[in-house]
Amino acid sequence: MEFANKEYFILLVLLIPYIIWYLLYQKKSEPTMRVSTTAAYRNAPISWRQRIIHAPMVLRCLCFAMVVCVLARPQTYNAWDSKSVEGIDIMLAMDVSTSMLAEDLKPNRLEAAKNVAAEFISGRPNDNIGLTIFAGESFTQCPMTTDHASLLSLLGGVRTDIAARGIISDGTAIGMGLANAVSRLKDSKAKSKVIILLTDGSNNMGDISPMTSAEIAKSMGIRVYTIAVGTNKVAPYPVPVAGGVQYVNMPVEIDTKTLANIASTTNGNAYRATNNSELKQIYKDIDVLEKTKMDVKRFSKRYEAYQPFAIAAFVLLLMEIMLKLTVLRRIP
Repeated sequence: MEFANKEYFILLVLLIPYIIWYLLYQKKSEPTMRVSTTAAYRNAPISWRQRIIHAPMVLRCLCFAMVVCVLARPQTYNAWDSKSVEGIDIMLAMDVSTSMLAEDLKPNRLEAAKNVAAEFISGRPNDNIGLTIFAGESFTQCPMTTDHASLLSLLGGVRTDIAARGIISDGTAIGMGLANAVSRLKDSKAKSKVIILLTDGSNNMGDISPMTSAEIAKSMGIRVYTIAVGTNKVAPYPVPVAGGVQYVNMPVEIDTKTLANIASTTNGNAYRATNNSELKQIYKDIDVLEKTKMDVKRFSKRYEAYQPFAIAAFVLLLMEIMLKLTVLRRIP
């Protein structure tokens, strides 16, 4: 807690002359009576009323101090809080072509990939992580951020229907997806920069070849981890028909050689996931990546905190008035 108007604390100096005046005035204002001797009252007990005779003055001083605190505007701490944490910069490049609907992974390839990626993101709270998606074209779904709640929300909204509905071209533009992720990492100041590229096909679209993108990534010190997702032969693929869905066996055509070359060129690793458990284990393996320090800024919202002081002043004033009207009441 801090005070926005600290200069008001100077008013507390006024308590010194007030206390001096009170002590002097109190002696003069007390009624007196002349007696020949006070020996008879020397051993008389002091009543509790006499012990609290100065309580109203003390309460009044405390009340004044609370009012001064209110005028000084107490507030919660409000600033950008910078601290150094361990983390790396990561871009997830995920294939969203219609073939990702194949159900050799459960419930399908895309949903399995999203679920494992969500666990990966949640387990790395200090990392800058972003998301690129691609089919026949590529675009950034979420730039790199430490706001993982927003990232997870955008990840959850990823669908293959953007290609199925013709919003972007269908197909698999691995080179474009990798190039898009590289462009997001090019200005990164982190010592460790990583792309996790997940696909279930081979490059058949786009203006940039996968190896060209890999060379660009290598020149920028970016490691690429590739994940080929899908079974070894055929996979059940849902085809909409009148009144329901019919499954057909779709051949699995993954260019594992190109994916391995991308990983090798960038000093990364190439993986193959044929089921959910293998895919989960791959992300666990990647999770042991080397970390480097980065700065994270957090913002604390300002709000006024005068209420406790105002309530205390009111209670102290009320106690003083009640004492004067009851146990310390004087008869004129």
